[in-house]
Amino acid sequence: MTFGMRLRRRGLLLGSAASATVAPALVARAAPSFRDDPFKLGVASGCPRPDSIVLWTRLAPELQGGGIGDEAVPVDWELAEDEAFSRIVKRGQHMATPALAHSVHVHVRGLEPGRWYWYRFRAGGAQSPVGRTRTAPASRAQLDRFRFAFASCQQYEHGYFTAYRHMAARALDLVIHLGDYIYELSWGRHHVRRHTGAIPTTLGEFRDRYALYRSDPDLQAAHAAFPWLAIWDDHEVADDYANDHSPRNRDATFFLSVRRAAYQAWFEHMPVPPSMAPTASGMRIHDRYQFGDLLDLMLLDDRQYRTPQACGTDSRTTRRAMDCTDRTSPSRSLLGEAQEAWLDESLAASRARWTVIAQQTLMAELNRGTTDQPGFNLDRWDGYPAARQRLLDGLVKHRIANPVVIGGDVHSFWVSDLKRDFAANGSVVATEFVCSSITSEGPSAESVRRALQANPHLKYGNGEKRGYVAIELTGGSLAAHFEAVDDVRDPQSGVHRLKSFTVESGKPGAL
Repeated sequence: MTFGMRLRRRGLLLGSAASATVAPALVARAAPSFRDDPFKLGVASGCPRPDSIVLWTRLAPELQGGGIGDEAVPVDWELAEDEAFSRIVKRGQHMATPALAHSVHVHVRGLEPGRWYWYRFRAGGAQSPVGRTRTAPASRAQLDRFRFAFASCQQYEHGYFTAYRHMAARALDLVIHLGDYIYELSWGRHHVRRHTGAIPTTLGEFRDRYALYRSDPDLQAAHAAFPWLAIWDDHEVADDYANDHSPRNRDATFFLSVRRAAYQAWFEHMPVPPSMAPTASGMRIHDRYQFGDLLDLMLLDDRQYRTPQACGTDSRTTRRAMDCTDRTSPSRSLLGEAQEAWLDESLAASRARWTVIAQQTLMAELNRGTTDQPGFNLDRWDGYPAARQRLLDGLVKHRIANPVVIGGDVHSFWVSDLKRDFAANGSVVATEFVCSSITSEGPSAESVRRALQANPHLKYGNGEKRGYVAIELTGGSLAAHFEAVDDVRDPQSGVHRLKSFTVESGKPGAL
């Protein structure tokens, strides 16, 4: 039985009043007593390095408003080498403050590389669920295998987070979330549960939205089973926003206040180190992680620094099939000049057998018009083709042996060949895998069929199923498994393997 399965079986009740037995070593000083379980949002870990990990929780006996008030609360934490906590290696106390919504971000250092640990928290006589985490292998460690899953787009109203229950029961080393962790908007046709409150624009409203999503037991189970890496997309702030510009709100000053609140709430609810806390100007989330000699992973941010969408788009036209001269301008960037330079330097330093670029959306060109009159979704890489060209040129320039791009956003599964010239029948530079959404409604089967027919570098597409992608890396190959939920509206739904693909080392392109 896997850790995730045991966690689900216990029903995540370790932090409730039913868990009265607490290890004597966990003693909170001057801590209040809570009227209800303060660990309703579960626990999480993330940002694995060879010698460190970040542990997270947030005290919230009430989902709306938190329920603690303006009091700072001491939270004790422990990290052990075994689930029974008989071999504790690190412990300490963190002050959870109202300024950070009583969230806890503990950056634990001095750990052994490439090993599993277990952790827990205690506050006011209540004990949290037990979480499991894993440090990254040493940078030069020779790995035979590394396994991770990636996911995106979990609109709470559109379905249950059943995919995470399945994910939590897998044998994985890491989970990567590619954005749209929450949705600010209520949309779609077949809601099975409801958002509380209106579209969030203030810090308190964003906190409440995250608390609602974080209360889901399947999402909590996946967070507690593995370390996570996360990046955001647009719905964590506002649909289709670009840098300091929102096509849905023309008041720039107001929008920047919304963005600051959104970034703050994202930080408060993600297992990221205190050093990542946002400033008045923004928050850096792009970074590089190494996992032995097998995997070099680059996380990108395609929202905070991008040039606004081309062709004069607004909230009504962003997703239309459009084209204009401005779209192809070399000055346009999805990542911003500084992040592009950082990525190029990171690629130049990469020596791993596989290099994975984790970003938010479909990178391959998807012409939704005709050859004579092309049309593109200008909110994706197709709105920034010169920037995409620079990225792909960098993969060639630095002779990256096995480059793979992963993405989300489009609520559908895709496999594509990435080429420097999509119009020509040239060589494949990299392989791309895009996950479907966890719950968010997807495109029609007919639109996917037309896209495949008109864009031969797109090798596979499916918009009918929700789910995630699991990757298994070895020195000689990459296996990508598309896992699909049978019925996202059924909280007890099964999950089946929709399709599997293989990439052989030294041969870009999925088989």
